[in-house]
Amino acid sequence: MLRAAAVMASVLVIFALAGFAGAQESPDAGNLTNAGSAYAADYRNSTSVTRLAGENETLDVSLEPVAEGFVAPLMLTDAGDGTGRLFVVDQIGTVSVIDGNGTLLEEPFLDVRDRMVDLNPPFDERGLLSIASHPGFPENGRVFAFYSAPLREGAPEGWDCTNRLSEFRVDPADPDRVDMTSEKVLLEIDKPQSTHNGGSIAFGPRDGYLYVSLGDGGAAGDSGTGHTPETGNAQDLTTIYGKVLRIDVDDISAGNVPEPPENATWSTGAGSLYGVPEDNPFLANASIPPEIYAYGFRNPAFISFDAEGNLYAADAGQDLFEEVSLVVKGGNYGWRLREGTHCFDLLHFRDPPGTCEAVGPLGEPLIGPIIEGGRDLGPVIIGGRVYGGTELPELSGRYVFGYWNGNFVAATPPPGWNASGFPASAENLMPGDIAMWRLQGLNVTAMSAGSGNDFLLGFGEDERSELYALTTGVAGPDASTATGRAWKIVPANVTAPLRT
Repeated sequence: MLRAAAVMASVLVIFALAGFAGAQESPDAGNLTNAGSAYAADYRNSTSVTRLAGENETLDVSLEPVAEGFVAPLMLTDAGDGTGRLFVVDQIGTVSVIDGNGTLLEEPFLDVRDRMVDLNPPFDERGLLSIASHPGFPENGRVFAFYSAPLREGAPEGWDCTNRLSEFRVDPADPDRVDMTSEKVLLEIDKPQSTHNGGSIAFGPRDGYLYVSLGDGGAAGDSGTGHTPETGNAQDLTTIYGKVLRIDVDDISAGNVPEPPENATWSTGAGSLYGVPEDNPFLANASIPPEIYAYGFRNPAFISFDAEGNLYAADAGQDLFEEVSLVVKGGNYGWRLREGTHCFDLLHFRDPPGTCEAVGPLGEPLIGPIIEGGRDLGPVIIGGRVYGGTELPELSGRYVFGYWNGNFVAATPPPGWNASGFPASAENLMPGDIAMWRLQGLNVTAMSAGSGNDFLLGFGEDERSELYALTTGVAGPDASTATGRAWKIVPANVTAPLRT
């Protein structure tokens, strides 16, 4: 199998001009696409079907109400400071605090509403998309946020917005409030379209670096205005769109970071506000933005780490297939050559070809997902977490996720799966490392009346690794509504009054 590190040292000019001509099907021993797996989603009668375990293997859980009154809650997290506080990210631009007693505080922890682009109430993928507390948050009060701002001066005319990755500091006089004057903008990323923002950020538990997921720029098929014509953005290593980035927010000198090219549609604080880890896979190639950690994504809107530090990315599909991948350094995850394990045709979204490349334009192996779902379960995947708590032992080690229309699913790793032994780099990855996981439906047996038709927007976890779900009653971030709720996932038929 070709080693990704050596492949990526090739001349990028050839890649940009050549497109995909001449790419060949890899031998089976080196094929990492997972095409043909017994657990891959099926394509039947012009639609996609998820391969779930039988009905008698469906797992039962309940949703216990925790807090309500949000608009479009996307994320729930803790700060790792022992206070028991929960932080709820609302797409409209606020982060709320649920204190250790379960009380939702009236004043927001963070509020970027006056810095954001105006959202479209019926439906929008922009907004405040995630936050991440620094590993040293209890001591330094540093918190990072990813949100959509108006198009910055100098951005391409007619583009949609500029996404920001920013650092804030907690107000020294109030641990439940961020000092909004403390903002430092680490990255500004111009967007040609409003969709496919990615925007999920998280610190790696093993290395302490900040990981940032970015979508391909928006539009169908990774094509059109703002997209590389021959390849799409996700396969173009000269852009940061359709990538997962990794940066060092503690060592600004790390990696001797080069400036973005003169015509770049993004600006960075590299070298002044952050550095790049010296083992980032493409740091030695001046043609590639050094922040890039992995590539070939459409819209990896949800990333998370398990207890062993393995990175999971839930990537929204085009028309047929949803996927979750285990992300490794230097990996190419296939979009737009493939949608999940299946081939993708830019001219026929709903009619995948029977054969296609198993390698990228430079000969690097395309890495398939560990989880693939069809549109029979819902229109878009909502990425979750590997459960590491104690209250739901039947979910231990399983990746719990869902779909926007409210379906919940649990994925079980294959026999012999060793989370602590998973390769850190694409050059060491073998087909057995990414064998596909088995899917079971999660049946919600109890929740508050009137919430059964809510949209599922996100998942989260607390300091004890217990799992939460976030829902809303309306399809978009309509600030005139307050139907958003946070729920704790608990054993079946366990309910409790709403804590407010």
